[in-house]
Amino acid sequence: MATRRPPPPIAQISDNLLEVKNLTVDFISASKAPVRAVEEVSFVIPRERTVALVGESGSGKSVSALAIMGLLPPQNAKVALHSAIEYDNRSLLNLSRSEWQLIRGSRIAMIFQDPMTSLNPVYTVGFQLAEMLKIHKNIPNKEAAQRACDLLEEVGIPEPRKRVNAYPHELSGGQQQRVMIAMALACEPELLIADEPTTALDVTVQRQILLLLAELRERRRMAMLFITHDLGLVSEVADQAVVMRKGTVREAGPVRTLFTQPQDPYTKALLSCRPSVERQGQRLLTIDDWMSANSSDDVSASAAPSTVEPIAVVKASESDKPLLEVQGLRKVFKRSGPWFQSDDFVAVENVSFQLKRGQTVGLVGESGSGKTTVGLCLLRLHEATAGKVLYEGKNLLEMSNSEFATYKRRLQIVFQNPYASLNPRFTVGEILSEPMQLHGIGQNSADWEKKSLSLLDKVGMPASALKRYPFEFSGGQRQRIAIARSLSLSPEVVVLDEAVSALDVSVQAQVLNLLKDLQKDLGLSYLFISHDLEVVRYMSDSLLVMNKGQVVEQGDAASIYQQPQHAYTQTLLAAVPKLQESFI
Repeated sequence: MATRRPPPPIAQISDNLLEVKNLTVDFISASKAPVRAVEEVSFVIPRERTVALVGESGSGKSVSALAIMGLLPPQNAKVALHSAIEYDNRSLLNLSRSEWQLIRGSRIAMIFQDPMTSLNPVYTVGFQLAEMLKIHKNIPNKEAAQRACDLLEEVGIPEPRKRVNAYPHELSGGQQQRVMIAMALACEPELLIADEPTTALDVTVQRQILLLLAELRERRRMAMLFITHDLGLVSEVADQAVVMRKGTVREAGPVRTLFTQPQDPYTKALLSCRPSVERQGQRLLTIDDWMSANSSDDVSASAAPSTVEPIAVVKASESDKPLLEVQGLRKVFKRSGPWFQSDDFVAVENVSFQLKRGQTVGLVGESGSGKTTVGLCLLRLHEATAGKVLYEGKNLLEMSNSEFATYKRRLQIVFQNPYASLNPRFTVGEILSEPMQLHGIGQNSADWEKKSLSLLDKVGMPASALKRYPFEFSGGQRQRIAIARSLSLSPEVVVLDEAVSALDVSVQAQVLNLLKDLQKDLGLSYLFISHDLEVVRYMSDSLLVMNKGQVVEQGDAASIYQQPQHAYTQTLLAAVPKLQESFI
């Protein structure tokens, strides 16, 4: 990203806009003991500055933000009496509903992580923007409608006068997030809270959103609380950072100091858990790995535990025949245009590649580039328009359903969102045994349970998980269950569709290590689909870069990363946040 302009010296900022003092939050349950989500958390947000709140899932970041916004559920969330949250020298605790209406939205606004759950699907984005303006600013309909167009234009929505009448589902993920930013800015707040606003976005859209937020913050002279688990983003947008773990503050200070001279072992661990060129071929570090090996204060942030061992991966020789070969794959989605005219959409055009046993082919590109469509066509979850998918020389696309049934067991998929891909009404045991029952593996429930327990052991889950439901597990544990389900039919090829993109750095490291281990032990071949270029580089032997349905560059993964030839690949790599570049 472009080098950020340094913030004004501290001396130029006269006071703090927000002060959080000793914030302690307990969640009360009638059937269980109270759970302490946040304990003695203190930090300040100076006027016109950006403060980042950093940590893994469950560290208390979002709970702290919800406490600031007065959005904690009153029935089971209890803020300690000694806690204080002061905004512009006014306490925000124990405000009445009418008092909050004068502050929330107009003086403090919040952008949530998932715009599709925040935007109402039955109303146009223009209606939702205008509704906010009429409620908070009490302006007439015509003026509100014009202001809605102006806001969409300010946040970079193309053709705002047309898009103002669009429904949320008609916009891309990046455009939806821009609409959420416009709604947050509609009433000209002094403090903007951005809770993981770029987590599910690809690198180029993420970069656009970060630049937009930085530009709007400077132009409107706002303060911002930026919540994230990605330290690369912190170095791009924030002036100061607060590092949290398990509900407590572990370290706080200027971003430059935290990145160049971190003091707390947890901060050092966060800096060390992402895939890197220097550790290519080694197991990724988890938070616990790093902290157990680097607990002393005199260890630098770049040091790696001496116990980390290289990963031994089964490699196919160049003379081996490919297990899977894709030739000229094409997918066209038929759509009806106005007056019955054809408005066909070409999602994939002339994609070809080979996948050898025990190897990984990475597929990267922006959202809408056709990556997922390629994976779904291989599994016949989408019907390809043209091309061949040869599995050991046999074309899967020409087979009848009965012929293909025997190959379904050999090709499996792990989807991006385990919250949506696991049946919430099934226990883990039922989730794992269902594919075995459908494909006639095992004779009875005893066989299915034995195989399920073996699968849980393979993915590092306890046997007790068998009788529990998906909602009882964390995101990383659910993804392990999804991987176990994909292995229940003993596949040879697994399509991993953004399988780690929603996980924080430590859980992501655990899952990537697991995938490498399973590949070594079972000889699996992966089609690894992702917009995270650092992760794809770590996982892949060869690489395909897609743009608008076409492969624009392909070859050895290391060579493409070191010397990208196509301008689009160069753009993707340039958009990846770099931890240290901002301070050079």
